[in-house]
Amino acid sequence: MREQPVLEVIACTVADAVEAKHGGARRLEIVRNLELGGLTPSFDLVNEISAAVGLPLRVMVRESVGYGVSDAREIDNLCLAAKRLGELRVDGLVIGYLTNGVVDLALCKRILSSAPNLKATFHHAFEDTRDQLQALQDIKNLHQVDRILSHGGPGSLGEKIARFRKYQELASPKIKIIAGGGIDLDAISQIRRATSIQEFHVGRAARVSSRIDGEVKAELVSQMSDML
Repeated sequence: MREQPVLEVIACTVADAVEAKHGGARRLEIVRNLELGGLTPSFDLVNEISAAVGLPLRVMVRESVGYGVSDAREIDNLCLAAKRLGELRVDGLVIGYLTNGVVDLALCKRILSSAPNLKATFHHAFEDTRDQLQALQDIKNLHQVDRILSHGGPGSLGEKIARFRKYQELASPKIKIIAGGGIDLDAISQIRRATSIQEFHVGRAARVSSRIDGEVKAELVSQMSDML
């Protein structure tokens, strides 16, 4: 029996979150500064969105552009953010840290240990690893991580689908692959038919004119939700 499909939408405001819920989103990723790839949002915003929509929330924990972190103060801030989010009882964190193209397991574990009761998604830093298959095996050592967000890598949709199949094969059953990044209606339809992936993540595709600074609109979310 196939699992119930999930459409996850990026929300940067309460209005985004409300529109996403009305359109059929079943989970939200909460970030600020989407134009920078998403940074840690304010805790007040997370609370307001939680009260407004009642959907599962995964929240970005990222203080600066890039996937490598060595500054001790920034690491402390990341750990503090994770701890605070754990106290807010969100569904999970969104993390991803690398060192020289390899998953920074020590840093990931340190941050996750600050919120030991939360699950986590490993975000698009996965795509920047030197070897995604090795990265997937490394991520399995992060016991709180239950999802990896992937756009399937470079090339045609067919090439992406082939990678998705491999990723899901290696990740199962501990980790689910979320297909996201450049995902549109046609891609969702084809990925669903060709793989076992049941979770899809959208940012620009849910926004007015696909603008990164556009507002989420329920009708755009609904078009994608109806495909699932």
